[in-house]
Amino acid sequence: MVQIEFYTFDLKEHGIFSSFTNRLIMRIVAISDTHNLHHRLKIPTGDVLLHAGDVSIKGTEEEVHDFLNWFAAQPHPYKVFIAGNHDYYFEEKSSAEIQAILPEGVHYLNEESIEINGLKIWGSPITPIPRRRWAFNKIRGEEIQQHWDLIPEDVDILMVHGPPKNILDTILDGSTVGCENLRQTIHRKKPKIMLCGHIHENRGQRQVNDTLFINASSVDRHRTRVFSPFVFDL
Repeated sequence: MVQIEFYTFDLKEHGIFSSFTNRLIMRIVAISDTHNLHHRLKIPTGDVLLHAGDVSIKGTEEEVHDFLNWFAAQPHPYKVFIAGNHDYYFEEKSSAEIQAILPEGVHYLNEESIEINGLKIWGSPITPIPRRRWAFNKIRGEEIQQHWDLIPEDVDILMVHGPPKNILDTILDGSTVGCENLRQTIHRKKPKIMLCGHIHENRGQRQVNDTLFINASSVDRHRTRVFSPFVFDL
């Protein structure tokens, strides 16, 4: 692992890089939970810019348009994002209405895939219901499992807004709030990388079995500090 201006690491250390030897290697830049603070981020150059949800605070149309304009202006050839529990706009609008406002070069994933130069990315905004209902919340157990069953078997990067149980999901009081159903599904389907956010206070990376988990939250719990993106070549 190398610490430079951005949070950069070598996937060879995680046994992932070798499986992509016959594909063009791309630089991936990952962020999440920018909550209207995207203008404060310093984004490094790369081939693919990924955002794992919560682009806004209240999920208003104005917030969403401001984010999309900023996102589209980034120099990365491919820009992919999912929604999060704050992003009510994307829950309330139809797929056609969302597609109509996306700038050129920006891709929104809602339980669907995109393939970029042989790299398969699947994204979902779903998170378990906490104490109150937010956007894209589902009940733990059978209801939420119906969504995780949609995850493909051959996905390389899995983008889900919230983390799985006991992996980068510890909140300030020490409890873990991730999704057990998601963890079991990832154990079966074995994506190479799982990218999430949602739990700002447990930002980081962790290798578990065949999957490297990254919580790329870009702001702290109180949305006062901004953190560097995660950068890796894949």
